[in-house]
Amino acid sequence: MKQTKILDQRSAPIYEALERFRQLRVVPFDVPGHKHGRGNPELTSFLGEQCVGIDVNSMKPLDNLCHPISVIREAEELAAEAFGAYHAFLMVGGTTSSVQSMVLSSCKRGDEIILPRNVHRSVINALVLCGAVPVYVNPEVDNNLGISLGMCLEQVKKAIKEHPNAVAVLVNNPTYYGVCSDMRSIVKLAHDAGMLCLADEAHGTHFYFGENLPVSAMAAGADMAAVSMHKSGGSLTQSSLLLTGPNVSTGHVRQIINLTQTTSGSYLLMSSLDISRRNLALRGRTVFKRVVEMADYARDEINAIGGYNAFGRELVNGDSVFDFDTTKLSVHTREIGLAGIEVYDILRDEYDIQIEFGDIGNILAYLSMGDRPQELERLVSALADIRRRYQKDPSGLLSQEYIDPEVVSSPQEAFYAAKKSLPLAESAGQVCSEFVMCYPPGIPILAPGERITPQILDYIEYARGKGCSLTGPEDPEIRYINVLTGGENNGSLVQ
Repeated sequence: MKQTKILDQRSAPIYEALERFRQLRVVPFDVPGHKHGRGNPELTSFLGEQCVGIDVNSMKPLDNLCHPISVIREAEELAAEAFGAYHAFLMVGGTTSSVQSMVLSSCKRGDEIILPRNVHRSVINALVLCGAVPVYVNPEVDNNLGISLGMCLEQVKKAIKEHPNAVAVLVNNPTYYGVCSDMRSIVKLAHDAGMLCLADEAHGTHFYFGENLPVSAMAAGADMAAVSMHKSGGSLTQSSLLLTGPNVSTGHVRQIINLTQTTSGSYLLMSSLDISRRNLALRGRTVFKRVVEMADYARDEINAIGGYNAFGRELVNGDSVFDFDTTKLSVHTREIGLAGIEVYDILRDEYDIQIEFGDIGNILAYLSMGDRPQELERLVSALADIRRRYQKDPSGLLSQEYIDPEVVSSPQEAFYAAKKSLPLAESAGQVCSEFVMCYPPGIPILAPGERITPQILDYIEYARGKGCSLTGPEDPEIRYINVLTGGENNGSLVQ
């Protein structure tokens, strides 16, 4: 039984310990070698003395991330309370590390895990590492927007019934576009079947502090959630949280994290988590109320331009779109004759506006606590100007973002199998042994163990032609792809 103690969310124990350390003027005969910035004046000039002065190594007064017993443990307890979790782990390897630790804590080689195929590559990377086998619940697709949606409850029930020995169900909460599945019902289905429920909550930090937003994973009863604090929570890039519920062994999860996370945890990242948690706990509801209002205003203004579809809660259908994250400013662009990635490039190159991503048919402007109304006005004005200057006939534009995969083998088997390199154009029918994706959003077009089809090849070439940033294969030019030796003769796994 976890002991209850009174916590003060106004406290930031790591930050406070670093401030005490700074005042001590300690002589450093330890690492890092820049010695509070003195050994690297260019770095100090660039980042500032205050920053490099607290870029320090673990020591007794500052605790140790691998085995926290003082200020880091206190920071974890405060984060757990703020997020309504049983425990919270400070993560310095990004939410990729959080997701992988979550999956590795739940699965071992040969275990089945039920999940949507439109997951971030970090989920499938975890399957490569542990050898678990994915049972994909292929998401429905909105044919007008060309985007994948959430997990339908009946499909989750079907997957659980057909795979009763699966160990976990993983849910995106929300997707990159803001679509949410029925989190509470999926948790119940998983728990009734004796399975864990895991949430990739990289884009849902604000769910814990906003009003009239979708339910957070912890509030829905999920067992673990990977929360990307640096996205909407305000912390430094690469800092994250891994939240756990009462049915998960804290000690086991810590051991799994320590298999892959650095033993030299960055105090810059940890203190940013500490300070950002405090900010959210004290001011989060007020902050995200304003963010929602800004996003709603921008949606209305963009839709008034004509040609664009800044979509939102009208998509909610009670199933594959159970709820929608209204802070997400997702805009469909295909009706003005431009792919999302083309609008993305024009905004950056001609209007000095950097949005989160553009894909085949949509763009996403990521709104959070640092945005201001005047900057949204600038975005709306730029989109109106782009329509006026660049609008053309949309016929011939590709509409489908998501392609159902044909799974032939597990990601681990395919990744480590004997392979050969083929020209991408000659690879149809083969089984892929690596990833191909547009980044962002980092959702694989192809993952290890999946059949390469002509439709997928057409999509890759179309995305390349439109300017999407393709990543994943060994070949940096992505003209060649690694496939399984003899892969064209392999049959599909029945999922």
